[in-house]
Amino acid sequence: MREFLLFTVAAAVTLACGTDSVTEPQVDYTLSLTPATLTITQGATGTINVGIDRANFTDAVTLSLGNAPVGITASFQPAASTGTSVTLTLSVGPAVTPGDYHLTVSGTASAGNRSTPFDVTVNSNPAVKGAMISAGYGYSCLLDAAGHAYCWGVSAFDGTRTQRLTPTPVAGGITFASLSAGSHLCGVTATHDAYCWGYNLYGQLGDGTTTDKLEPTPVVGGLSFASISAGVLHTCGVTASGAAYCWGVNQSGSLGDGTTTDRIVPTPVAGGLTFKQISVGFYYTCGVTTAGDAYCWGGNRYFNYTNRPIPIDLNIKFALVSAGWTHTCGLATNGTVYCWSNNEVGQLGDGTLTSRQNLIPVAGGLTFTTVSTGNDAYSCGVATGGSAYCWGWNAYGQLGDGTTKNRLVPTLVSGGLTFVSVDASTTLDGAHTCGLTTSGAVYCWGLNDHGQLGDGTTNQQLVPTSVKFP
Repeated sequence: MREFLLFTVAAAVTLACGTDSVTEPQVDYTLSLTPATLTITQGATGTINVGIDRANFTDAVTLSLGNAPVGITASFQPAASTGTSVTLTLSVGPAVTPGDYHLTVSGTASAGNRSTPFDVTVNSNPAVKGAMISAGYGYSCLLDAAGHAYCWGVSAFDGTRTQRLTPTPVAGGITFASLSAGSHLCGVTATHDAYCWGYNLYGQLGDGTTTDKLEPTPVVGGLSFASISAGVLHTCGVTASGAAYCWGVNQSGSLGDGTTTDRIVPTPVAGGLTFKQISVGFYYTCGVTTAGDAYCWGGNRYFNYTNRPIPIDLNIKFALVSAGWTHTCGLATNGTVYCWSNNEVGQLGDGTLTSRQNLIPVAGGLTFTTVSTGNDAYSCGVATGGSAYCWGWNAYGQLGDGTTKNRLVPTLVSGGLTFVSVDASTTLDGAHTCGLTTSGAVYCWGLNDHGQLGDGTTNQQLVPTSVKFP
């Protein structure tokens, strides 16, 4: 164990002796760390006691972490101390590169600034535990149990426009409660603050501009969001009180405000409905109310709703809906998955190629716990028991059954894995799928031209392939 001390002269005492005077230094406060070295595994935390040794000083000392790479964050309790001890909790994200790091704890007070060094060794963790996975437009993102966000693919959203083949910490150091990946990325914090960043040509970031952003940017309006759904050209969210807001492109009325006028800030969805969930498709949007009724608005070349919410089928109660490019699927409260609209490659999963405007249950008699509709004419879901099934278009192996053959009915994803969620990608020129297992392991499969599968390559994969954390 080592202990580092750094003290600075902050006051002085003058002693008189005859006609001469002597100035003698007096220390106001110093910092000490116990222990001064830590070993932490990727995705874990460690604690240090920060001692504040005082001499004739009672003002608050505010502590901060210095020299930390992206992915290593700290919290201090209490944040500003007037006592003699503070607990530092150091969090190491799952994508932090293993190795030795030389960090500092700095103190700011009226008596001046102090700085004390310490060392952290990060060990690799081959079994990184994820809490949420989202597949976007040529990229994928993971949220870990501590709320740290990591992305990989055509953009890692790490403050640059650099392609990454393995998970990379998202810029900004913000912890999130949920993420949604589209052509851009949005997240909601535990305190209901919404952020979006990335592509913004049509105002889909909701920050009042049409300028792309490389780091998380607050959605304007001061709204408290419970969830958010990022599409290709527009975004929608549900507030903590259940009100729905949308922004971005409003072609065919996809924002649901009764107009076809594009919006660069959150705009209320008409109708006064209270929603529990919302899903953005390509030129349309669907949502489920707190009563379990599904509504959609907007349209596409296969199915036109209106520019304000209309009910889909009030006889079926839904847990959630998932809007894609030309078809939609919904999970009923009894576990049945229904799909409707275009069916040219079997994306409705009913065993036919017949497009429908009425709700059709997928074939096979399965019950599901979740369903996700990709923008590229396919869907995937997790069946009761944890097996994943996919159906529809399969040119890139996005169905995960080891082939590139289209499937007209739900087909078992290979590998014998037990999933809690799967997410079909938001893209228009290819497709990939990612899933999160019950153990927190992350797998992706399908197209990999930008490294969106996170396995360190750009090789297409026809079966679930483990995401590689550095």
